[in-house]
Amino acid sequence: MPIIAIDAQEQSWPLDKPFRISRGSRTEARVIVVTATDGPHTGRGEAVPSRRYNQSPASVLAQIKSVKSGQNFDRQQIQKLLPAGAARNGLDCALWDLEAKISGKRAWELANIPLAHEVETSFTISLDTPAAMAAVAKSNATAPILKLKLGGDAPDLARVKAVREAAPAARLLIDANESWTPDHYCNVLPSLSQFGVELIEQPFPAAADDILGTLNHPIPVCADESCHTTADLPRLTNRYELVNIKLDKTGGLTEAMLLMERAREAGFKLLIGCMVCTSLGIAPARLLASTADYVDLDGPLLLAGDRYHGVPYNNGRIGLPPRELWG
Repeated sequence: MPIIAIDAQEQSWPLDKPFRISRGSRTEARVIVVTATDGPHTGRGEAVPSRRYNQSPASVLAQIKSVKSGQNFDRQQIQKLLPAGAARNGLDCALWDLEAKISGKRAWELANIPLAHEVETSFTISLDTPAAMAAVAKSNATAPILKLKLGGDAPDLARVKAVREAAPAARLLIDANESWTPDHYCNVLPSLSQFGVELIEQPFPAAADDILGTLNHPIPVCADESCHTTADLPRLTNRYELVNIKLDKTGGLTEAMLLMERAREAGFKLLIGCMVCTSLGIAPARLLASTADYVDLDGPLLLAGDRYHGVPYNNGRIGLPPRELWG
């Protein structure tokens, strides 16, 4: 389709409270909003640069600006113009939104994806002391699923125990963000099973996850930092039971849909995840959530405020993205 102009701007969205994982903490979500216009219509997408993947707002803006306006190009072409990552995600999702506006159809109709009117999402509790994490769990005790950030240090089991006592009815997932050692994994595993933890996300560094092929998995293990695109899938077999699909890793909805299909074919279960972002970043990921095994699309719930016409959240369930927001 003929694109007259592409633009990208950085925005900062304050968080409701500091968000901490094993690699560090933040107090704001720094996002890049990409727009693509054919003249009468404008599509939007949101990208979140990640230091973990050697991205900054400046580098993502530079990548987007390397794609020249005035070209005739589509979503398939930008898969070749830009590498997988935040920049391509922002542009890909802007093109989906633009196509929806031009056609008058919703994005899920264009993608031919069945969409459940509501899906259940986990709520993330950031890394902190056991008492502080328990307090957050207690204030969110009606959330159906809680996801705990862990740090690979001695208090990990105390954190899980404290949250379990504060929210006895919640399902529990844990995310180590590459912080564990094999010894830590083996030491905490029996207790994690007793606390009812049903998923362990990325326990080991992506460059050292081959050890998973030699360890027992009484609790399923999910690849996050180890899984970006379909090219990663062969390497993950016999290491992981699930993959975490995030649009900022795949480089947009187009590759994410392909990864979802190929991962299912390879026997993986699916978790649809997100960076800390606004509803504009969640809306395209919401299209993938209807048939996922786990959904972790709580980014806007961590913000002090969200966009107008945000994705609706109600007691741990996500509704459909409004037409005014995206797609």
